Amino acid sequence: MHEREPIRVLLVDDHAVVRSGLSAFLLAYDDVDLVGEASNGEEAIQRCEQHDPDVVLMDLVMAGMNGVEATQMIRARWPHIQVIVLTSFPEEDLVQGALRAGAISYLLKHVSADELAAAIRSAHAGWATLSPEATQALIDASHRPPTPGDDLTVREREVLVLMAEGLHNQEIAERLMVGRSTVKTHVSNILAKLDVSSRAEAIALALRQKLVP
Repeated sequence: MHEREPIRVLLVDDHAVVRSGLSAFLLAYDDVDLVGEASNGEEAIQRCEQHDPDVVLMDLVMAGMNGVEATQMIRARWPHIQVIVLTSFPEEDLVQGALRAGAISYLLKHVSADELAAAIRSAHAGWATLSPEATQALIDASHRPPTPGDDLTVREREVLVLMAEGLHNQEIAERLMVGRSTVKTHVSNILAKLDVSSRAEAIALALRQKLVP
């Protein structure tokens, strides 16, 4: 009888100290194999191409391509790869954005080593794991009537803030270190989700609804 292959894990976090600590956690488990690390979303895509992990541990707030965007791309290109969000932030919009992007689990970084290993095994088997804080955020959201902008992703909110500052698409692209076509797509999505026909209307609505400072 053959032994089961270890679960191949890719670790994505923009802090080297965090990656080092999580690596030490994972070394304690014989059924988990850390196959690669990445410091941002772009690197995460490259490492998935190189290493074909079973599970990705994904930070959310990173420069360049953030964790939600990276999760969405990974799930679209490699549906067999499961993504576990591992972050310090339990905010409702982050939880919803990550799950909409295709993450199977949402955990906070104070999780214990055993809990993290259990979540990795569950994700590999197709089962979700949510931290109590993430579960509470989803419950709170379900009890509140929808308001304009609730369905904006984290990146779309960032773009909306820069739109309100008066930046054009090229300037937004340079600020966020993404392509102009990517920004154009985000702007189109923002207009559609806010049900407006122009940037000026979107900014006015965002200010009324306090979606931007």
